[in-house]
Amino acid sequence: MTHHPLRSAAAALVLTAVGGTPLQAQSASAGNMALPPILDRVEEVALARSAAPDGVAREATVLVLERGRGYVEAERGSNGVTCMVDRTWQQSVEPQCFDPEASATILPLRLRHAELREKGATREEVERDREEGMRDGRFRAPARPALTWMMSAGQVLYNDEGQHVGAWRPHVMIYYPGLTAEGLGLAGEAHPDGPWLSDAGEPMATLVIPMPAFLPVRESPRSP
Repeated sequence: MTHHPLRSAAAALVLTAVGGTPLQAQSASAGNMALPPILDRVEEVALARSAAPDGVAREATVLVLERGRGYVEAERGSNGVTCMVDRTWQQSVEPQCFDPEASATILPLRLRHAELREKGATREEVERDREEGMRDGRFRAPARPALTWMMSAGQVLYNDEGQHVGAWRPHVMIYYPGLTAEGLGLAGEAHPDGPWLSDAGEPMATLVIPMPAFLPVRESPRSP
């Protein structure tokens, strides 16, 4: 399935409830615009860091959601990785960590979506802002393959129709501009154990790779 690159620019994994394979990469405007509940800050930091292996997440910057503002920095890191708990649907819990290139390209779209949602924007207004931002240079596609981790045992996912999926599978997503299934040898029907390619050939082509095990949610060593 091919999607407009602006729609796929801030992908969070969306899953089918049947067969366990991903349906598509969910756009920044997917889900609903209802405000999600605010999490306890210590819990949110721990959830965010649980998205990636400790060697990655330990020195990452962590963002948390604040009512009326969007995401703000809770803890400053040193390795260029950024972790957060995305909230595509009102009750979803989507811990993610973004490598430096994903932090510069994919993450800003998610942050802007959350900021506008907190201000009461409509889905159409978010979409228009994103398209304008891609044109005026506020947002851009990755200049190289960009990686995000979604390996937390605390994930609570919903599919594109808002159906509860829960903790699906630990996985990483590689945003690889222009990547095609043929270039990977993935032509034909996708294997149920992955990997899967979304938005093939587009600037935001995304390779989803299941990982062998979830990572536990532990109290952040830098949280109070």
